Amino acid sequence: MVDLERNKAVVRAFVEAINAQDWDRLDALVAPDFVRHSHAGGSPGVRSRDDLKRFLRGEFATFPDAHEAIAALLAEGDRVAVRHRFRGTQLGPMGPHPPTGRVMAADYLAIYRLAGGVIAEAWAEWDNLAGLAQLGHPIPNA
Repeated sequence: MVDLERNKAVVRAFVEAINAQDWDRLDALVAPDFVRHSHAGGSPGVRSRDDLKRFLRGEFATFPDAHEAIAALLAEGDRVAVRHRFRGTQLGPMGPHPPTGRVMAADYLAIYRLAGGVIAEAWAEWDNLAGLAQLGHPIPNA
C-alpha cells in the first residue's frame, strides 16, 4: 500500500533541499536515474539526478536568491501534484538573455512519481513567455 503522507513529505523535503542548495540531501530524495519531462524546460532535458543538480545549480547562478514555496500539494497513488511558487532576481544570464536585475515571480505545476521512497520522475510546466516579460526580455514571435 502506498503511504501518501510519506510521499508528500518526500516532496516537501525535496523543495526544502533545493531552497537550501543542499545537494547531498537531494541525493537521498531523488533516484539516480530520475527523469524530468518538460516542454518549458527545453533541451537538453533532465535525464538523471546529476542532470537535475546541474540544472538547479544553473538556476541559482541566474537567480541567486531563488526560492520555491509549495502553494498546493495533492497525492494519489505513487504521484504527488504540486503548484509551486518560484521567486528570484535575475542577476545572471538566462540562455541568450542578459541579467536584468528584475524579479520573476511565477507559479508552475509539477507532478512527481515516487518509487522506493524517492522521486523517480517528474513532469513540470511553466509559462516561459510570462517569465520573459516580467524580466523585461523581448518576447519571441510565435
